[in-house]
Amino acid sequence: MNWQFSFLCIAVLFIDYGFTRLTPDFIHPCPVDNRECLIQSTIDAIPFFTKGIPELGVPSLDPFYVDRLAIPLAGLKVAFFNGKVTGFRKAVIENVESNFAKRKFVVEFRSNVTLKGGYEASGRILTFPINGEGEAKIKITNLKMKVKMNIDVKPDDNGVNHLYVKNYKYDYGFGDKAHYNLTNLVKDSPELSQTLLQFMNENWKLIAEEFGKPLVDYATELALRTIEKFFLAVPYEELIDGPIPSFK
Repeated sequence: MNWQFSFLCIAVLFIDYGFTRLTPDFIHPCPVDNRECLIQSTIDAIPFFTKGIPELGVPSLDPFYVDRLAIPLAGLKVAFFNGKVTGFRKAVIENVESNFAKRKFVVEFRSNVTLKGGYEASGRILTFPINGEGEAKIKITNLKMKVKMNIDVKPDDNGVNHLYVKNYKYDYGFGDKAHYNLTNLVKDSPELSQTLLQFMNENWKLIAEEFGKPLVDYATELALRTIEKFFLAVPYEELIDGPIPSFK
């Protein structure tokens, strides 16, 4: 009876641990500030994390959806709607590092990103008049991003510690190429629409710098809010291997 009772206790403890651990198997905790581990852990997690974790209330980042995004520019009004953005699942992680004593965290990556959906626009691009509504597909090759976060740890109402993002800033570059395919840019004028589309693709970087920032702002804000939901759902101890370093 003694060995049976001992075995039962071990089994109960094992089962209990399995149910109480919230972090998915694809998340590999790292020692504080271990850059090599942080990079590899992020590489391992990205393909799965970007699909979303419904059981923790964490939404998908690939794809993610844009209900409506208005982009007011000088002399031009553009709005995208019913949009779908893909590509972050295959992001290439170039650097991840932290200085936890200073509560700093940095991630650098590059990715090919595609937006598909509807659009409407009115105004002008340089000397070209626009009065269009149709379907849009925008593909950015090698979008590069560097996100710097100020993070900290705070307990929830039950005294369980969680990471959280205090604030962040980011830099980005549009990489190698952006390609635009928008139908019906100028209503009732297929020839002018095609001329304008050709101009946009020949001057892709100029157009990307005009249009791109609001889209990148939107995607970055969504990604950070998604990470925050994950941090709120999962205890600090399941993400970082070691005690919380003192703030310096």
